[in-house]
Amino acid sequence: MKKINHSMFISARKFAQVVLLLGVYALPISALGQTPEKSVTFYHSYGYLQDDLWTIPLKVWVYEQPDLARRLAARAARSQIQDHAELTDLTAEQIGYFDKRAQAFIADSESREVVHITFENDADGIRYRIKDDAGRARTDRNGLVSGTIQLTAAKAAILLDAQDSSDGWLTFEAVSQDHGGSGRIRLIPPVGVSVISDVDDTIKVTNIPLGEPEVLRNTFFREFRAAPCMAGQYSALDGSTAFHYVSGGPWQLYGPLEEFLFSVAGGFPKGSFHMKDVRTNPFESESYRDISNLIANGSQQVTFEQKIRQITELMERFPERKFVLIGDSGEKDPEVFAHVRQVFVDREIQIYIRDVVNAASAAPHRLENMKVISSNPENGEDCSIG
Repeated sequence: MKKINHSMFISARKFAQVVLLLGVYALPISALGQTPEKSVTFYHSYGYLQDDLWTIPLKVWVYEQPDLARRLAARAARSQIQDHAELTDLTAEQIGYFDKRAQAFIADSESREVVHITFENDADGIRYRIKDDAGRARTDRNGLVSGTIQLTAAKAAILLDAQDSSDGWLTFEAVSQDHGGSGRIRLIPPVGVSVISDVDDTIKVTNIPLGEPEVLRNTFFREFRAAPCMAGQYSALDGSTAFHYVSGGPWQLYGPLEEFLFSVAGGFPKGSFHMKDVRTNPFESESYRDISNLIANGSQQVTFEQKIRQITELMERFPERKFVLIGDSGEKDPEVFAHVRQVFVDREIQIYIRDVVNAASAAPHRLENMKVISSNPENGEDCSIG
């Protein structure tokens, strides 16, 4: 069996097959109260301060629950993915894991939707409309809109006080007609320490170096497991530390990842999410371009460029903050982080790599000027951060 050594869950061609089999975008976060006609997922985000104005980037997905045809398609896809995972029979528990993680791929995305939000306990009841840089406010054919809202520093202070928030987190909810859903953002001050962390094999066990069947089993058919030692190390950092989780995985897996990482079982501090866009709407030409890029170029280069872009954006928005970059040696995190350090040569950057392929011995040049975190702390090896 061919091993994979790049930063996607499975080979590029098989990944494209899985995405096309399953369907569309992101797992829902349950709406509060009565179930609305259309649900809205707000991905965990942040706000940055410029000239007494908080800018809050938001990524939003609007969808309806899948109809019978989509559920039947998911069942057929499960059988094929089961074959790729080299599983002859599935237990009821494994079927349950798959069905939950497939919800994101089969939900019916809603286009041309305008999303308004209001912050919890806002005495003024102000409604904010999410718009992209071009001023567009409607969701695309994948049910997505990425844009921003803004708060004055004075208004943000009032909201933080109203929500009794001492750590910068604010909660809001959708108030558009027929929409339901809630979200959270953290207002991050200009000065402090920020951690940018990879997910797979850095803080969650995926076992990418072991090959495609093992990765599929860990992604779709098994209970998620935290990487040993890492949650404790993250939680031990100063409470003012901001966290950003940057992953080569597709946004379709945001829901189960967010639910696991921030649960008691996961134990990781809450933070913003930054994942890979893979459009799959059959009526949008860019969908085919995304999947073709995965097949033609391999997901390694696609993820390399994605992570550099997302990390660069964070560092540019917080020019005075110190950054800690944490990844693993099974993917191209060392190369991504080395590139970032070359670009931001005047910034204070610490790099930690969880060594899952013994790169410290086999390829020490990859980890030059980086702190190595052991993947076997149970043997007494060092996994400390800070």
